[in-house]
Parts: sequence; structure tokens; C-alpha cells
Amino acid sequence: MVEKGYRLPLPHVGGRSAEFYKFCTEHELRFQRCTGCGAWRHIPRDMCAKCGSFEWEWARSSGRGSLFSWTTAMQPMMPQFADRIPYSPVIVELEEGVRMVTWLTDVKPDDLKLGMRLEVVFDEVTPTITLPKFRRAS
Repeated sequence: MVEKGYRLPLPHVGGRSAEFYKFCTEHELRFQRCTGCGAWRHIPRDMCAKCGSFEWEWARSSGRGSLFSWTTAMQPMMPQFADRIPYSPVIVELEEGVRMVTWLTDVKPDDLKLGMRLEVVFDEVTPTITLPKFRRAS
């Protein structure tokens, strides 16, 4: 999906992910939670990997977590990222236990620290897409 004014790749918004991104446009970070065993999950899917249940709900996340891992790109993999070098996509582990790949808004690659406390912020990148990103927790 390409929308005028935003140059970076946009997520595929369809199926269960459409619901996830709908909540993001409302500035809510929600993940699926199994109503059978209580396990949280992300990426959205129909069946619980822990107990096999097809019963679940969209539950609101605290939006707080910690830096689990990252990589730093020194060369752009796509031309749209050339002016962002170096950049570090990160994996954040939320308090609920789910992990997600995302961006940090206020931390340079050299300042990343394993376990750094983070909190969600929402970036309205287009009129229809809002991305969950993270910053240092206050």
C-alpha cells in the first residue's frame, strides 16, 4: 500500500491485522488474548499456540515494555531508508509477554541498551495508517 506523502513501506492491513491497526488509529495498543488459557499473542491469528483454543478477545496492552533485541543497518536495504542510516529496527517485549518489531522514536543506535524501559507512542503516518512505535519510558 502506498499513500501520498509517506515514503516508507506500509504494513499489509488485511485479515486479523486490519483489526490490530484499527485499534492503533484509536491510539490503543491491543493484542489477542486467549479466553481459554489467558495467553497473549501477536501476530494476530485464529488459534492459540498454547492451548489450541479458537476463543479469544482483543485486550488492551499497558503499552509498556523493554528492549529485547535490535539490529543496526549501516547500508539501506531499500532506497527509501537511505537518509535514515544508521537505523535500528527493534524488538520490544511488552509487559504482557508479546514481542513486536517496531521503531524507537528518540534513541540513537549507539544509545540502545538491552532491557531499556519503553512505552508506546502512535505515529499517524497517513490518514488511514497509524503505527505503534516506542520511546524511552518516562
